[in-house]
Amino acid sequence: MGIKIDGKALADKIQADMKLEVEQLVSQGVQPGLVVLLVGENPASQTYVKNKELAATRLGMHSEVSLYEASITEADLLAEIQRYNEDPKFHGILVQLPLPEHIDSEKVLLAIDPKKDVDGFHPMNLGKLFMGAPEMIPCTPYGIMKMFEAYDIDLEGKNAVVIGRSNIVGKPMAHLLLEKNATVTVTHSRTKDLPAVAKQADILVVAIGRGHFVTKEFVKEGAVVIDVGMNRDENGKLIGDVKYDEVEPLASYITPVPKGVGPMTITMLMAQTIEAAKRKER
Repeated sequence: MGIKIDGKALADKIQADMKLEVEQLVSQGVQPGLVVLLVGENPASQTYVKNKELAATRLGMHSEVSLYEASITEADLLAEIQRYNEDPKFHGILVQLPLPEHIDSEKVLLAIDPKKDVDGFHPMNLGKLFMGAPEMIPCTPYGIMKMFEAYDIDLEGKNAVVIGRSNIVGKPMAHLLLEKNATVTVTHSRTKDLPAVAKQADILVVAIGRGHFVTKEFVKEGAVVIDVGMNRDENGKLIGDVKYDEVEPLASYITPVPKGVGPMTITMLMAQTIEAAKRKER
């Protein structure tokens, strides 16, 4: 039976330390500041943004949410980003994705000052990660690495399989695992005989965005299973990409959904905002 990796408890512990760090910075006249730009009224995005704002406020950071109509022009949004790039109150800028279709997400991410890119999606920051000298790291893979650390899960020489190849999770995850000397295979929807490939994994990270996609056929006994999925089933219940009840008896460690990877993602976002504030003061 797998040991459940409690992302919520770990996030709370890390945030308790971060709160003390913020207090110390504030006493030195530096209050870490985060602004989130939210375009339109996507309910899922609104929930994420609210959670980010609550976390920042709880830690004693300066937090703002800027709301824009879905009809905002790309030029106006880019001008807003530039305004926050120049505002010393904010050390972190985050544009909540997805954006309306008439706005080029790539152009928007490029407009954020890499030093304030606390989401870690700017090509400059991804480039530093790929070169093995990371500064700002995409928050979900970063949070997963902290989980491995907290639970003393050794990655060296292990076979790691990542299901999903997005720039947000799959690709950066692969690079972080490589940095820890794991042997990494990146798979995706076109991979031939995916269950057989996944079954080779000592470490299996699933970020494919399909509810209950990974069943026991994908998992070898004793594997560490990390579920990045956030899906809703037909009853509106939050489920992961992994069929937890079926896979859990095989796994040595497994993350639940909810209270697994999600709380760690937000925690690393806060950590990088604090780090950006400290860098600016050095």
